[in-house]
Amino acid sequence: MSKKQVHLAAHFPGVNNTTVWSDPQSGSQTDFSSFVHFARTAERGLFDFLFLAEGLRLREHRGQIHDLDVVGRPDTFTVLGALAAVTTHLGLGGTINTTFNEPYELARQFASLDHLSGGRAAWNLVTSSDAFTGENFRRGGFLRPEERYERAGEILAAAKELWLSWADDAIVDDRGRGVFARDVPVVEHRGEQFSFRGRFGVPRSPQGHPVLIQSGDSDQGREFGAATADAIFSRHSTIEAGQAFYRDVKDRLPRYGRTDRDLTILPAATFILGDTEADAAERAEHVRRQQVGPQTAIAFLEQVWGRDLSAYDPDGPLPDVDPDPEGVSITRGRVRHEKDTLAVAKQWRELAEAKGGLSIRELIIETTARQSFVGTAKQVAAQIDEAVQADASDGFILIPHLVPGGLDEFVETVIPELQDRGAYRTAYTGTTLRDHLGLARPTSAHVPSPTARAS
Repeated sequence: MSKKQVHLAAHFPGVNNTTVWSDPQSGSQTDFSSFVHFARTAERGLFDFLFLAEGLRLREHRGQIHDLDVVGRPDTFTVLGALAAVTTHLGLGGTINTTFNEPYELARQFASLDHLSGGRAAWNLVTSSDAFTGENFRRGGFLRPEERYERAGEILAAAKELWLSWADDAIVDDRGRGVFARDVPVVEHRGEQFSFRGRFGVPRSPQGHPVLIQSGDSDQGREFGAATADAIFSRHSTIEAGQAFYRDVKDRLPRYGRTDRDLTILPAATFILGDTEADAAERAEHVRRQQVGPQTAIAFLEQVWGRDLSAYDPDGPLPDVDPDPEGVSITRGRVRHEKDTLAVAKQWRELAEAKGGLSIRELIIETTARQSFVGTAKQVAAQIDEAVQADASDGFILIPHLVPGGLDEFVETVIPELQDRGAYRTAYTGTTLRDHLGLARPTSAHVPSPTARAS
């Protein structure tokens, strides 16, 4: 029996508490050269795909732009389209919101990217329930959680109707001078969210349609992922939590006529490498304290407490006052905390006490840390391989703490170790992202008439 192979993707961060902006080695988050360096490094490491996050509005904290957001980030489709020209195999994944976009427009943009990249496009579907973000759009406002997934489900179904409407042989090449479509049907969609009628203007793309990525963690989100996703961007990356999530989602697949091989689960993870285990641990501690400085620690605490806590010492104990559950959050924009702030505060106090009396900053470091692989290259390769072989994941989406060079050391040292373990490819064996992930190409929904002729 062959060994299960590790899948890797690379996340170019933009809205996060992972990147260390102040490090002397940190480069531009907006110059195209940074994207090129990052993408070419990932491709040299034989990664499945590059992944771009996207925020539709800059978060504000106490009326000021949150210092963890990148200001001036170029549009996702523009960046990915440009990267298609400087890479040959690397998948190109973009986070695009389903709440504030229309199906025809999204279907056309992603089909175009799939064509121009030779079949390497991926769509990370996200929803938004944030009225603050909604103010930027004609729709305005927000949708309740159940309505968000209803809209997401319909926008995806409508996009698939458009993508799959062309038959595979619906193009006739006119001696290199262009293409003429034959027997392309009218797509008519009538739903609760969208109604449209027309012919889709882009032929079947190399992948049939782009790879679909989803990241919702609620029960509804997991069900949506099991029904529709090709890959899931998970936050459950410890062995125990990862195994529970992995099995829960994959056990849902049969009800949709799918098997384990139809869905790749990729938790987010960071990594710190060192010459020795002790060296790596020391570097990891230094990086985390860079990522969560004093002001950042207080800002994260204020998101839960809903109060101005600027008078508190970040290296001191948690506030003796409770959160204000009725108060309006002083952070506007997407945050990761639960709605029950009193329950979160209780959990944090218990954690701080159990860990020997953590300070505010130490607690925020503890609660905001993503799964990290820390050690020598050989140790990190073993940790990744162990998680994948134990079905805690199918691989990982790596988030380096430096841009654009944060992947360089990993590719140079960890990838050869994974290859030596027989757990990672030594060359790309296909040209499309579906090839990299072992996914079948979706079949066309349209069979042309035998009598169809070029018009």
